Amino acid sequence: MSFDSGEIVCENLPTEVCSFSIASSGKRCLLENYEEDGKTTGYQCTTSEVMVERMSEYIETDACVKACGVDRNSVGISSDTLLESQSVSKICSTPCYNNCPNILDLYYNLAAAEGVFLPDLCEKQRSNPHRAMIELLSSGAAAGPSASENLAAAAAAAAPAPASI
Repeated sequence: MSFDSGEIVCENLPTEVCSFSIASSGKRCLLENYEEDGKTTGYQCTTSEVMVERMSEYIETDACVKACGVDRNSVGISSDTLLESQSVSKICSTPCYNNCPNILDLYYNLAAAEGVFLPDLCEKQRSNPHRAMIELLSSGAAAGPSASENLAAAAAAAAPAPASI
């Protein structure tokens, strides 16, 4: 996809590629509902306050979206995905974990904000998926739904992903 100015501005992206994209500014793009006359009428791509330290001007590939089992049509971003064993399995899968640093960085920070170290969760997921979910739930991590407004604070509090991810 090409852009006239050579810069990626979230608000100028088509909604089909908004989620998991990073603007030229280094901020994550976020798909949100918009309303007219008090009714939800569609989606818009907006710029979040979440900075990505190692990437900018990036639109996630369809291959990574598929490998990681994420949905570009999800509104907002939530750590609730970490409570679903199938989602954790996809995120921790070799094709996602080894080839999709943008998605891994996002989920690393979401997990860290919930008190979970994603590499440890993935290791446990690979060796004993049932046990990994029990430990995640018993830790209190991801205990409640996270609204997209809380993403900026959560990611800001999270440590940056190690270079090995």
